[in-house]
Amino acid sequence: MAFSSDPLDELLVPDGTSAQERDLVTDGDVLVGARSTVEFGVRGRNVLAGEGVRFGGAIEAEGDCRLDMWCDVEQNVLVGEDAYLGERVHVGGELKVAGDLDIGDDVEIEDGFEANGWIVIRNPMPTIVLLFVYLKHLLLVGEEDTAQALVSQLTDEGAGEGDDESDEEDGAELADPLIIPRNATVNDSAWRVSTPATIGNDCRLHGNVRAETIDVGERNNIFGSLRARGDITVGEETRIHGDVTTRDGAVTLGPDARVLGDVSCGDLELGPGAEVDGTMRADGEITMQTTQRERE
Repeated sequence: MAFSSDPLDELLVPDGTSAQERDLVTDGDVLVGARSTVEFGVRGRNVLAGEGVRFGGAIEAEGDCRLDMWCDVEQNVLVGEDAYLGERVHVGGELKVAGDLDIGDDVEIEDGFEANGWIVIRNPMPTIVLLFVYLKHLLLVGEEDTAQALVSQLTDEGAGEGDDESDEEDGAELADPLIIPRNATVNDSAWRVSTPATIGNDCRLHGNVRAETIDVGERNNIFGSLRARGDITVGEETRIHGDVTTRDGAVTLGPDARVLGDVSCGDLELGPGAEVDGTMRADGEITMQTTQRERE
């Protein structure tokens, strides 16, 4: 069973994700669906990519890294634990693995590789198997709620054996993964998907977001516009440095949210203190709340 058959049905950007120069940086895991193009490098805990994914930078994984067949990484791949590379994977730089390396046929690593553990040359197990390994790991360490959320989303990936130890030391729950659905394009200009998109809190992203629906959390800075077929929600104190446009849906701006461009939609709801610097065009109703909501 191939990873590409697993339905990744949402762009999910977890809390605190940031675009730093040429890298996407997140505290949790990174899961990329088949045939997607990510023109950034990525830095996260565990990194998994489906068949035919292309990365325009380096990969830095604190835990495991798994690249399915035909993946292409433009720069180095640095792995804190184990690495799994499928057939015909191409790495444009160096591969360094602190643990074991499981590698398939016809893999090309332009600047050579180092592995401190075992090196096995074969075709590694399909990436979808690692998703079930990760689910089993969550259940073993008592993360039933996280496991249930994973199953309900039909996503999430393999974790290294040291994850439970590090979580115990930090006293924190496992962070949500960064999920990029299959056939997506992510770069400085646009985050383009054909699925719903959810962006968490305290994120700093560059590029226009194009999705079926868009839900943006609180205290974000999005240096681009939002465009969707359906509804768009912008959370409290979030800044959108561009337009907000929906073809068939409504737009909701939370308290103290600010759109530095135009808004075009069906119905428009403005929370207390919400601002639109440009023109507001609404085919339906415009609702403006003037009472500040109670704060805890």
